[in-house]
Amino acid sequence: MTKTKLFRLLVESPEILVLPGIHDVLSAKIAEQTGFKAITCGGYSISATLLGQPDTSQLSVTEMAEQYARIYDAVDIPIFADGDTGFGNVTNVARTVRLYERSGVAGMFIEDQVFPKRCGHMAGKDVIPTREMVSKLKAALDARTDPDFIIMARTDAIALHGVDDAISRLETYRGVGADLLFADAPEDIGQMRRLCDELDGPMMANIIDGGRTPALSVKELDELGFAVATHSLSATYVVAKAMEDYMAHLFEHGSTDDYTDHMITFDKFNEIVGLSELRRREAIYSKFMDDS
Repeated sequence: MTKTKLFRLLVESPEILVLPGIHDVLSAKIAEQTGFKAITCGGYSISATLLGQPDTSQLSVTEMAEQYARIYDAVDIPIFADGDTGFGNVTNVARTVRLYERSGVAGMFIEDQVFPKRCGHMAGKDVIPTREMVSKLKAALDARTDPDFIIMARTDAIALHGVDDAISRLETYRGVGADLLFADAPEDIGQMRRLCDELDGPMMANIIDGGRTPALSVKELDELGFAVATHSLSATYVVAKAMEDYMAHLFEHGSTDDYTDHMITFDKFNEIVGLSELRRREAIYSKFMDDS
């Protein structure tokens, strides 16, 4: 089964799909080994890890696609990707879809923010007219070559025009053919319930630690009717906190001797990155050298 087909089945399953947010290949491998069935990786975390910069449209479409290709090569589970605003007009949107499909991801979303966008939980964002987003969605849907490749429509209209406008926009986007729907940054459970009750299509919930949306559990999100739940930034925040603590300790004490309880072991890390499997493959091919 292709990863795109598997991802579509997971999204359409009666059971809510939990997508942990990752930020690089190592975090993707750890998520897979933990048992998650699929993962997501957004521009916020990629901007932080590749550039050390905030999520303000600084990465190019090729940089994003290259990062997704590296992750795809490292794991066997589907990856859901961030298509940002499509990186331009309808022509750019079509190219984005083609590049992302070639990178191996199982789906992507496009949002209706004005370029340059910003994280949906930040102030100062704006949205494009609905008709412009419809054109982008049509271009994206026409550009995909694999019908199982999921395209999600995201709106950021709640913070600007209220939940009614967000629902109206998503209803239109679903009518165009969006496979999955997402209204970013709902501010209370009532808004979240309305999104699920009033829209005919699978909905995604995104929980940002410290963000605008109530930090509901997966069980609570499932009961509201969401098809997909993601904690898109949590892993990046965990790693940043752990790195900050470690650097402060090393700077102060000049040693890691009393910090090893906070670390993974040398052998365990080698297993995570697949050293034993790599050595096994090398041993197989080395026999050909012996035979010669």
